[in-house]
Amino acid sequence: MIALTGGAGFIGSAMLWTLNQSGQSDVLIADELGHTDKWKNLAPLRFADYFHKTDFLTGLLADKLPPLDAIIHLGANSSTTEPDTEHLMQNNFAYTKALANYCISKNIRFIYASSAATYGDGAHGYSDRDDTTPRLLPLNGYGYSKHLFDLWAMRQKAFDKITGLKFFNVFGPNEYHKGDMASVVFKAYHQIKTTGSVRLFKSHRTGFADGGQTRDFVYVKDCCSVMMWLLENPDVNGLFNLGTGHARTFKDLVSATFAAMNIQPNTQYIPMPDALQGKYQYFTEADMSKISEAGCPVEFQTLEQSVADYVQLHLSRESPY
Repeated sequence: MIALTGGAGFIGSAMLWTLNQSGQSDVLIADELGHTDKWKNLAPLRFADYFHKTDFLTGLLADKLPPLDAIIHLGANSSTTEPDTEHLMQNNFAYTKALANYCISKNIRFIYASSAATYGDGAHGYSDRDDTTPRLLPLNGYGYSKHLFDLWAMRQKAFDKITGLKFFNVFGPNEYHKGDMASVVFKAYHQIKTTGSVRLFKSHRTGFADGGQTRDFVYVKDCCSVMMWLLENPDVNGLFNLGTGHARTFKDLVSATFAAMNIQPNTQYIPMPDALQGKYQYFTEADMSKISEAGCPVEFQTLEQSVADYVQLHLSRESPY
């Protein structure tokens, strides 16, 4: 049996769909639905049981849950603008420590979500090698809460037994509930559908044209393929980047969205909010050599292929998995 925290969320529900596609439904879901519509992500999928995230951890530590083969920990507050740092420390750092310690003590496969937000402004590059990680300086509380666990795991030498994934800019089905944290593809699709145009932030840095800010955009389905490979290869452990390894501009991204909708591009550039200036990454690109050296065979779709799949098979049909 597999436990999937954050299983009703964006990446979590995508992973549950992937598990279902492989014939696995013996899955425990842990999440916090609250007043959201995240339950809709679970409705078409198959799983064994659902627990509130607090009840899951309590039951786990008391050994009152069914025996587990693996925990995939995707549950976190992923808002890069979350002002409650204490909440981030408890929800993202302390909770992950408790799960990791339990899995290590019980010899249970543990795969958790770190984040490319740990890289900060990219001054030290985007290498997931162990000698780079201690030098990183995140730009926000979310990135810091993720970085803090990565550092803790390094100090405990836990990466001999657990696996962390530094997700870059993930997009794909079932992200509608994320609000401001939803991907630019999701926002662009709905802007185009409503107004026929897309708004992007102007550049405030020399060397970057408006719309020329870059990210490593990666499709959630490809991310799930990597996690499936890690489940099937429990001897592969460590801290790994999870992106495509190819940075693309926001202009490229919205152009692919227009193309997938068969509409001529019409992009408008607006000032970046003061609250984001100084905390905004202008370039991210995953160094994927480490996980490649570990033997991961997953071939990532191009940006254009991924956006077309998302727009035409999901967004235009308002279709979940």
